[in-house]
Amino acid sequence: MRRTGIGLLAATMLISGVAALALSKHSSAQGTNARGGANELRPAYANAADVADGKRVAEESCAACHGANGISVTKGIPNLAGQRPGYLYLELKAYQSGERSDELMTKTVKFLSDDALVKAAAYYASQDPSQPASTTAKAGPAKADPIQAGRAAAAGCAGCHGEAGVSKTAGMPSLVGMDPKYLVAAMKAYKNGQRKSELMKQMLSAIGDADMNNIALYYGLQKPARAPTPSQGDPTAGKSAASACAGCHGEQGVSTNPANPSIAGQDAQYLATALQGYKDGTRSDETMKALASPLDEGAMKNIAAYYANQQPQPPKVQKPLSVSELAQRCDRCHGIDGNSTDPRLPALAAQRVDYLEKVLHAYQKGTRKSSAMAAMSSTLTDADIENLAAYYAGKKARAVVFVMLPGK
Repeated sequence: MRRTGIGLLAATMLISGVAALALSKHSSAQGTNARGGANELRPAYANAADVADGKRVAEESCAACHGANGISVTKGIPNLAGQRPGYLYLELKAYQSGERSDELMTKTVKFLSDDALVKAAAYYASQDPSQPASTTAKAGPAKADPIQAGRAAAAGCAGCHGEAGVSKTAGMPSLVGMDPKYLVAAMKAYKNGQRKSELMKQMLSAIGDADMNNIALYYGLQKPARAPTPSQGDPTAGKSAASACAGCHGEQGVSTNPANPSIAGQDAQYLATALQGYKDGTRSDETMKALASPLDEGAMKNIAAYYANQQPQPPKVQKPLSVSELAQRCDRCHGIDGNSTDPRLPALAAQRVDYLEKVLHAYQKGTRKSSAMAAMSSTLTDADIENLAAYYAGKKARAVVFVMLPGK
C-alpha cells in the first residue's frame, strides 16, 4: 500500500478492539508479551477520516517523544512511522493494562479510548518510515568479527607461541587447546603482576579486556596439535608419576575445568620448568607446590615428556555466529531484513539503532518480558547487540499489504 497521503485504506489492521483487549489480558496472565495468535485477530478498517483523527491524537499525545510523523529524534525512543498497526495497537493496550511498565507511556495512554488507540495506530502505520542510516538512526560500522579481531591482536604472540598457538620454541608454551577462560585469567595475572614475566607484562600492557577475550577465543578455536619440540624424559615413567595430576588437569592432560590448563601436547621443556618453578617458589600456587616438592629433576622431565606426547583436544567453545547468521534467526519472526509481515510483531528495519540496543539489553536483563526474546538474546554479547542494531537500522523499511479475500 502507498504510505503517503491519507486518502487511502491505509490501516487495514488485523485487530479489533474487543478481541485485542481480551488477548492482552490473556497474555498478561501467562507472563509473556506474545500477544496471542492470528486466529484471535480480525480486520478493523480505518478510512481517511479515521487516519486524520489518529494524526490529531498522535500530535497531542505522542509527538513530543516520538517526533513529528513518528520519526523520533530522541535517543532511545523508537520511530513509529510505518510500524505494523496491529503491533502498535497491542502494545498501547499493554501499557494501559500494566502488562508493559513505563511511567510516562502509561500516563500518556491511560485515559485514551480504544477508538483513539486504533486511529493513532492507523495514522502511524500510514506514514513513510524512517530512511536507513538517516541522521535519526545512524548505524555505525559493525564491530569487528571477534575471531578476526583476536587473530589480529594475537599477531605479536606468534613469535614466541607459534602460529595458531602451537609452539615451535623449546621452553615456550603452546596456547592452543586452552579454555578461553583460562587464557584470559592467565593474561590478566601477567598484566597485574600476579604472574611474573616482564616480557608478558609489557606485551599485555596495552591489551584491553575485549582484546584479551578475542585472543583467547581465537586460540580456543584453532586446531589442536602437539608442540613439535624435543623432550628429554621418559614418557612411560612419566605416566606413572603423573597420576596425581589427573584430578586437576584431566585424563591424559585434557582439563575439564576452565580454572586449570590443559597440558596435553604442551612443550616439554616449558612443563618441566613450570614444575621446577612451583617447587622452588618462583611460581606461586600452594597445590602445585605440594605436588612438585617431592619431584626430582628426572621425574619432572618424565612427567613433562608424558604430557608432551599426548594429543591435545579442542576446548568446549562455540564459534560465534556472524551478524548475518544472527539476523537470519531474527528474521524468522520479524521478517526478511526486519520487515515484519506478522501483525503482532514489530518491524525492525530502519529503526533507531540506540533503541534497538536498548530493547535487546532490556530483554537480556528481564526488564522487558518475553520468553522468546529472553532466549534469543541470552547468548548475545555486547558486540552482537551493537552489530544487530546497526544491521537492522541500516535496512530499508518496506510496507506490508494485508489482502482481504472474499469468503468462499
